[in-house]
Amino acid sequence: MIVELNALHWVYLVFTLLILGFMIAKRDTTFICIAGIVLLSQIATNSIYSSIIAIFNSFIYAIVELLGTILIISVIVAMSSILTKTGINQMMVSPFARLIKTPALAYWVIGILMMIISWFFWPSPAVALIGVVLLPVAVKVGLPAIGVAMAMNLFGHGIALSGDFIIQGAPKLTADAAGIPVGEVISASVPLVFIMGIVTTTIAYIFLRRDLKNNKIRGTANDNYSKVEVQEEGLVLSPKLKRFYSMLIPILFLIDVVIMVLANLQGGDATALVGGTAVLILILVTMTSYKTRALEQITSHLVEGLKFGIQIFGPIIPIAAFFYIGGDGFVSIIGDYLPATSEGIVNDLGLALASVAPLNAGIGAVTLTTLGAITGLDGSGFSGISLAGSVAKLFSIAIGRGVATLTALGQIAAIWVGGGTLIPWAVIPAAAICKVDPFELTRRNFWPVIIGLAVTTLVGIFLI
Repeated sequence: MIVELNALHWVYLVFTLLILGFMIAKRDTTFICIAGIVLLSQIATNSIYSSIIAIFNSFIYAIVELLGTILIISVIVAMSSILTKTGINQMMVSPFARLIKTPALAYWVIGILMMIISWFFWPSPAVALIGVVLLPVAVKVGLPAIGVAMAMNLFGHGIALSGDFIIQGAPKLTADAAGIPVGEVISASVPLVFIMGIVTTTIAYIFLRRDLKNNKIRGTANDNYSKVEVQEEGLVLSPKLKRFYSMLIPILFLIDVVIMVLANLQGGDATALVGGTAVLILILVTMTSYKTRALEQITSHLVEGLKFGIQIFGPIIPIAAFFYIGGDGFVSIIGDYLPATSEGIVNDLGLALASVAPLNAGIGAVTLTTLGAITGLDGSGFSGISLAGSVAKLFSIAIGRGVATLTALGQIAAIWVGGGTLIPWAVIPAAAICKVDPFELTRRNFWPVIIGLAVTTLVGIFLI
């Protein structure tokens, strides 16, 4: 299928490269993103006032799409605030402090736990469950917060989500598009997922250790995580009650895990269960921790959490708004101005790449990885994997084999990039829980993920 590209496609591609370049150069991207939104809207509508309207509409669209993530981060931070001020947090993490003794142990233990939990419940609720408990322990033994964020991000949003062996949402989409059983995609993806994971996480750890040794990471000894804050005047929580809460809170989250299994809660529902539990814990602890003004303190901590959520997401909204235009957001933000045959700007670019690629095992593998990465640029990871499955089917017919492997390559690339580890708002849950800059996290992920994709693609060529 030959896709006809127009000015919208080329402008979107140019601005995407500009944004990536600015990120690598550690420069702010807000102006570039807004300029891209205005120019795309002007080309589509040929109207100056419509282009101005598109700026605001794109921000609204991005906020609505990101609202669930903003809220879960906010309520977890609000809960963490009262736990830290009362000293409950320190009691909760003390058992883990005896198990995790070195930065290396912290990185690998947190990462593997994140991967296992994410297989069952997807990464967003896993970040909340693990980050609250293990972040202070990791920082105390010398692993900086950015290292914790990398571990949770690479193992959860990378390895676990790209394979999706248990929930099987991703392989089901790609298998249906490729016209093969989902079991074939999972079987083909197993070696590729683990090769990608081992290469990426190992290289990321090597880079992290190198920068720690050379003192290139700021905030390694972060007192915000390694010591208990001085208690506020009016706090009356007894040591006995602290110990009770330090046991009760992990039990409540463990009950959440059991409910997720029994009720088959996944994705947004699982995240909502964790978020609701965090709010109830906040209320319970606050009501028993203050002699007076307990009701006001509940609101105060919620506002503190929401302030943090908005502060973290502020720089993300413009860039998310631009990339949403490349996917399903175009019609909602700008209007129905794409050609009738268009699959969306990002998917059109991917199809155009596939249509001009020579067909053999090597080119097929490289093209599917590149196609998956391109479709992941909208920040979803899932929006383009059906396209990857369809293109894999076409390529396999021409090559004569390898449909499952090609499908798995497209799926892995799309989710690692967009689902994800390289798109700033995809890494927000881990970045926010660890209180690190999401742009810094994506920069640190960049080369390990790129190298991992290259090695995985090379292996995929021999498996086709």
